Amino acid sequence: MKPVMKPLSLACALALGLAFTATAPVAAFAEPAHPATMQHAPAQAAPKLHATLRQLWHGHLVATHDYALAVHAGNTAQEKTAADAVVANAKDIAKAVAGFYGRDAGDGLLKLLAGHWGGVKAMTDAAKSGNAADEKKALEGSLTNASDIAKFLAGANPNWSEGALDGALAMHVNDHKLQVDQMMSNTPAAEQASGWAEMQRHMDMIADVLADGIAKQFPDKAN
Repeated sequence: MKPVMKPLSLACALALGLAFTATAPVAAFAEPAHPATMQHAPAQAAPKLHATLRQLWHGHLVATHDYALAVHAGNTAQEKTAADAVVANAKDIAKAVAGFYGRDAGDGLLKLLAGHWGGVKAMTDAAKSGNAADEKKALEGSLTNASDIAKFLAGANPNWSEGALDGALAMHVNDHKLQVDQMMSNTPAAEQASGWAEMQRHMDMIADVLADGIAKQFPDKAN
């Protein structure tokens, strides 16, 4: 059983990931911030690639956030719309990967992203119903899936560390859990906004790590 990582260890894990690649809502249920409002890192070697990956992964955050909002509100129509958006975004991410690594790699990543979405959806639904056991089970499955994604990515690009990616993706899973727990328990708006901002920051960092690795592996294709 894979334990839930503590916030400090998660931050350290991502810091290690960044070092490796360098070297080898405002109201309670406000709309998520547009990518343009997020803090941006210094200029990158492949700025278009970095911007694209940030936008794609931010789309994942927005769609899963919308799903959680709909579940919280009991709006089944909006739940379906948001769930469809999550799947569409995952396909876009997989296509971006396929552009560098081929269709089989894109299909493989899409399957893993489907597992990630399944875990996030299960956590969200369990948090809404107050079923702690089911939420814990979904969390553990999501952490295992995060390890699978890290292994898959590291196998494709020597500039990515499996351990560092695993830690960073586990942090992302825990961000999802914190978000749905806060939302379903009606945590004060300021706390939800703070969690949402951190989730976006973490997602940007992961997207940048991935972009850095691709730019090093495919310098002529990165832009």
